[in-house]
Amino acid sequence: MTRHEPHIRPIIRQLDESAANRIAAGEVVERPASAVKELVENALDAGAGRIDVVIAGGGKRLIRVSDDGCGMTAGDLPLALARHATSKIDGSDLLNIRSFGFRGEALPSLGAVGRLSITSRVAGAEPARIDVTGGRIGEVRPAAGNRGTVVELRDLFFATPARLRFLRSDRAETQAIAEVVRRLSMAEPGVSFTLSEEDEGAAPRLLFRADAEAGDALAAMSARIGRVMGREFTENAVPLDATRDGLRLTGLAALPTYSRGAAVAQHLYVNGRPVRDKLLTGALRAGYFDVLAAGRHPAAVLFVACDPQGVDVNVHPAKVEVRFREPDAARGLVVSALRHAMAGAGHRASTTGGAATLAAFRPEPRPSPAAVRAAWEAQAPLAAPDMPGFAEAHARVEAAPEESAGPLAAPLGAARAQLHENWIVAQTRDGIVIVDQHAAHERLVYERLKAQAAQVRIPSQALLIPEIVDLGDGAARVLALADDLDRLGLVVEPFGPGCVAVREVPAALGQCDAAALLRDIADDLEGGAGADRLQGRIDAVLSSMACHGSVRSGRRMTGDEMNALLREMERTPRSGQCNHGRPTWVELKLADIERLFGR
Repeated sequence: MTRHEPHIRPIIRQLDESAANRIAAGEVVERPASAVKELVENALDAGAGRIDVVIAGGGKRLIRVSDDGCGMTAGDLPLALARHATSKIDGSDLLNIRSFGFRGEALPSLGAVGRLSITSRVAGAEPARIDVTGGRIGEVRPAAGNRGTVVELRDLFFATPARLRFLRSDRAETQAIAEVVRRLSMAEPGVSFTLSEEDEGAAPRLLFRADAEAGDALAAMSARIGRVMGREFTENAVPLDATRDGLRLTGLAALPTYSRGAAVAQHLYVNGRPVRDKLLTGALRAGYFDVLAAGRHPAAVLFVACDPQGVDVNVHPAKVEVRFREPDAARGLVVSALRHAMAGAGHRASTTGGAATLAAFRPEPRPSPAAVRAAWEAQAPLAAPDMPGFAEAHARVEAAPEESAGPLAAPLGAARAQLHENWIVAQTRDGIVIVDQHAAHERLVYERLKAQAAQVRIPSQALLIPEIVDLGDGAARVLALADDLDRLGLVVEPFGPGCVAVREVPAALGQCDAAALLRDIADDLEGGAGADRLQGRIDAVLSSMACHGSVRSGRRMTGDEMNALLREMERTPRSGQCNHGRPTWVELKLADIERLFGR
């Protein structure tokens, strides 16, 4: 029989509880890391101050999560293994969710595909334990244990062996588990976390540890982020704390020059919940617009807080996707806060540039004594030092006049020389700064042009024949933004149902495909990108103009010109990176230079 034969009527059956739980497990428990996420979130919802995670075999053989939370009574344990049974909500309002879990699916799903045991104790009561294997629930038994809960999951997916074939190596699954614990630990800096791995015949190996952070909420958050992301990230990041339309954004965002080749250092949270949200990811990318090199991705840890009524977390069983009631407000908050922070960072560039520069100064291998002796014997008798020759060689470096102590105290110091008509060398109080003169001046000119364009309407050119573009549902979104588009030099007006007439386009774009541009803008508006597409095209033109109008490589500069460039860099936002996202300067500390010479 094929499923298309009409003469056989299929029978509707009620699936048993075990089959329903195995199906639910396919959505909730994708891999061992998913199980760890659900169990750690349960511990956080229980008010735990310490959470210990132990795994074996990449979580396939063992996952054990212990916490010191409120615990459960013996009577609670069977109910905790029933589907859609939860203490988090009462079901009356699915938009007022203030906990990680609320669906009541995790524990029964885990018990359906593995060997699960729960041992728990509440204050003033005896501990109890319950076991479930492949969906078969055992009796509640007395046990030993402290206040809190220990959930132990062994042989994950033994009841659904086909799922095991889709898992990756033990090493890859362990890394995924570690990432889950790290992400959750950044959301809860007041909670201590440990992650350990057990090997047969060996003591457990500690993979991650984060002790509870002290201080106010922002200080604790910054300290935990530094512990998880590393000191290098926090040294090259700017703090965020902004509010708008009932939303608040906090966190740390790395400088554009501290970027990554993939989006692996982006962590987004909504009301403390780690999420993968396209709207927020797009806003993060837009916040770094025109300061990030092509193919590079920003590093950031962002926390968005709002009234639970303003965000729907009941979008996906895994609870990693959310939907904002006011998506434009959320996106606007992230974009504006990031752009303000990047501008406030001024001329800062990441410290990694200096480290890379020092690495390039590695000394060459020391020749052997025999080679030195042979070279010494082969050379001609030494002549008197050629002082004029040295003076002529030194004259090829355009030296800056001596400065007073004032410029030395400036962030970029006092210009001392120009090397190869491209690199400005400046002296600071505790090191030296090397500046790419063309890249730096290109950014300065670009920012100047953008400021001028923002003050007046961007010039436009009228089309001889207006272009009619059919946008369907997108027409209303574009026309609602008509005033903003007009300021950018794009004049549109309605032209029948679903159509828009383009009468003027930005003059700076030259020969412009108005229909393609308008469709792109309509698509971006559907995703919440606003007029960024058009602004991006305008900024690209301004960037090209800045490149042609800046100091070129190969031009000799006087000392006054070099110092004037340094001072303007210190005053100009985003001058730490050029228009293409590359650093405009690097700094070498005296202590690092001295180490190069073994001092």
